[in-house]
Amino acid sequence: MNTVFSAFIATLVTIPLLGYLAVFIISKQITKKHKRSVHIALDVSTLLFILSVHFLIIVIWDKSFLWIILLSLLVTAVIFIIIHWKAKQEINLRKMFKGFWRFNFLLYFTAYVVLVIVGLVQRVTAVVFIP
Repeated sequence: MNTVFSAFIATLVTIPLLGYLAVFIISKQITKKHKRSVHIALDVSTLLFILSVHFLIIVIWDKSFLWIILLSLLVTAVIFIIIHWKAKQEINLRKMFKGFWRFNFLLYFTAYVVLVIVGLVQRVTAVVFIP
């Protein structure tokens, strides 16, 4: 049972779009609302994309830059707090966190796509240009 569970988690981290799709389908069945299901799937899959970016970096460059990922999350949160405070003169943590989390989805989804392309190009050029 543990191997099935760990294989499932590894698949979701490796291919987070499957996680997004799975959460979307399940939440669509439960809520019957398309927009709400998209938001739930985005919120859940953000963590999958962050983890995927971390592991793709390890595979491509053979180094862990988790500290940079965590630092970027922290800096992004501080920037969102400052912008929200300047715009509203008070901090609504719920709205601020939703914006922060969805921005991170866009950021790490983009990073995931770029890293997949970089990894593919790197592997193809390593095979094609064998000295």
